[in-house]
Amino acid sequence: MSNDAFLKACRREKAGFTPVWLMRQAGRYMKEYMAIREKHSFLEMCRKPEIACEVTLQPIKAFDLDAAIIFADILLPLDGMGINLEFTKGEGPSISNPVRTRKDIDAVKVIKPEQDVPYLLEAIKMVKRELNGKVPLIGFSGAPFTLASYIIEGEGSKNYINTKKLMYSDPEGWKILMDKISEVVIVYLEAQIAAGAQVVQLFDSWVGCLGPDDFKKFALPYTKRIIEKKKKKGVPVINFGTNTGTYLDLVTQGGGDVIGVDWKVRLDDAWKIIGHNKAIQGNLDPVVLFGPVSEIRKRVKEIIDMAEGRPGHIFNLGHGIILGTPVDNVRAVIDAVHEFSGK
Repeated sequence: MSNDAFLKACRREKAGFTPVWLMRQAGRYMKEYMAIREKHSFLEMCRKPEIACEVTLQPIKAFDLDAAIIFADILLPLDGMGINLEFTKGEGPSISNPVRTRKDIDAVKVIKPEQDVPYLLEAIKMVKRELNGKVPLIGFSGAPFTLASYIIEGEGSKNYINTKKLMYSDPEGWKILMDKISEVVIVYLEAQIAAGAQVVQLFDSWVGCLGPDDFKKFALPYTKRIIEKKKKKGVPVINFGTNTGTYLDLVTQGGGDVIGVDWKVRLDDAWKIIGHNKAIQGNLDPVVLFGPVSEIRKRVKEIIDMAEGRPGHIFNLGHGIILGTPVDNVRAVIDAVHEFSGK
């Protein structure tokens, strides 16, 4: 592989410089992406391997990134689970048959990836061929709590009332549901690895709505189970949750070769809590990219300096690139990371 700095950082080996990739690096801020999006729905883009492949490679061609991440969505397994998923324009994902009762839970199925998401596996194979060893390819899945929240709420939520209501009123039903979702995530990630993903990331985008005790009881055991299974595959796992800065010690108990952190905690403080025996990923506020380049460079340098040249830092944003982010500012981040870390 011509650039294995990202893989080395995942293993806390000296990489020579700080590798960088960005969540949602393939997305609506790029005119190349929007040219395709105008002709196809979001789900069509995910479900047509040649389009998913092209979109995955767009940022790799445009920027000096150190990893590619397959263009997909954390909700792609839902159809195979018996959940009716739609993406409505301007509204985002919506589910017409949310899971609220024990009967609903019993109806949830464990997917067969080759049958239920063959397009994703084909896209991974296509991207891997096209990359031809240029940079590593990341696969990913939603973590069990975030997937459960989506299928219970049926759409985005501020307070997660239906999710927490089920957790508190039927803990046994919650366990049955989370066991099923965990099995889905395990087979889903295993299929991505078999297709060619060299690193996998678990996105727990909604888990920060839980306090530490609820996190420990209702979310942590399932993430831990998935990551322990992945250990046996020898593929690095990135464990990323948002708004978890107040209980990073618990997040770390869930495992992972790399712990992803958002911008609400300083990188040096986070790494002390996580422990320097793990790699860390993060953690620039995505909104900084709307500021002047001088400020972007200053903030990038501060984060690089916090890592103190220690092996195992992967630079990323604290969450995905936001719609409307100037392309030149994305380039400024990537170039500044490499410049300040000695590439």
